[in-house]
Amino acid sequence: MKILITGGTGRVGSAVTEHLLAKGYDVLVIDNKAESTVKAPYKQCDIMDFEAVREQMTGCDAVAHLAAFPSPANAPGPDIFRVNVAGTFNVYEAAATLGIKRIVQASSVNAWGCFWGNMEHEPQYLPIDEEHPFYTTDPYSFSKEMVENIADYYWRRSAISSLSLRFPAVLPVENLEGEEFKARIERTKSILDAFAQQSEQEHLERFNKLKEANAKFRADLGMEYPKFGNEDSADYVDDELWQSYLFDRLNYWSVVSTLDAAQSFEKGLRADFSGHYPLFIASERNYLGYNNQTLARLFFPDLSKFKKDMDNDGTLLSIDKAKALIGFEPSENTWLE
Repeated sequence: MKILITGGTGRVGSAVTEHLLAKGYDVLVIDNKAESTVKAPYKQCDIMDFEAVREQMTGCDAVAHLAAFPSPANAPGPDIFRVNVAGTFNVYEAAATLGIKRIVQASSVNAWGCFWGNMEHEPQYLPIDEEHPFYTTDPYSFSKEMVENIADYYWRRSAISSLSLRFPAVLPVENLEGEEFKARIERTKSILDAFAQQSEQEHLERFNKLKEANAKFRADLGMEYPKFGNEDSADYVDDELWQSYLFDRLNYWSVVSTLDAAQSFEKGLRADFSGHYPLFIASERNYLGYNNQTLARLFFPDLSKFKKDMDNDGTLLSIDKAKALIGFEPSENTWLE
């Protein structure tokens, strides 16, 4: 089975490349860089060039599509939308003209509109699953919503069966198991323990201040290019509870290792299914190993609908569908041991 990997030199793409090579697949990597360090056949190719993509895809049996801007902080909105959406259209169109019937593409938890959005909002229920309504309010998230629509379109039009893998933060195993990450977990848990011990009135007052600051930061496009990461605009850096509210809350304390991301691609490429399916891919437990009922009380106090028992530390991005459809089995959260 020969696989074309677009964006195969990036953090996730290189992990997918290494995994597929180790599993014995015939792999061709394309990316827009002049050179590559991946240990696989490589061709420089821009996904915005349809004919070039089609040429490199010729002779392949399936596609792992990862080439894209990875966040709204990387480029202006029009560039992100153009590359992510039109580039993905080119990939699917090339596959359709060549008769390729399987594509697995990298989507994001943001496809329904959570972490990167520029408006304050809350989920309708927890855990989040693939049935949750969309609420995209930034160019990157909207681009991911659109690439999932492209996958739907090519199933209807050309019978291409595909998956859109919705990843949260993707980190290398060595980072997840490193002392810095473990120290951040312990520090965050300590901060949340103190937040949980406040009186109801104290908690409500602090929560409302966090919510107001978050709404202002997002409305000022603080999560987008060129503001995100600019120290002049990041007045949250000295408040670790604010960081947890801003960054962790709408990533739902979820993470996935590059190894598990790669595993999900490989299983998606060979699974027996027809149609297009978005799938959340995440670790089995929230990255803090923290009680979900407490997290919901602290950060979603008005939420009353829960689809599962919350008195545990399981993932708040449901991976049930990924387990059932492609046999995804996340590795143990060894960093919590």
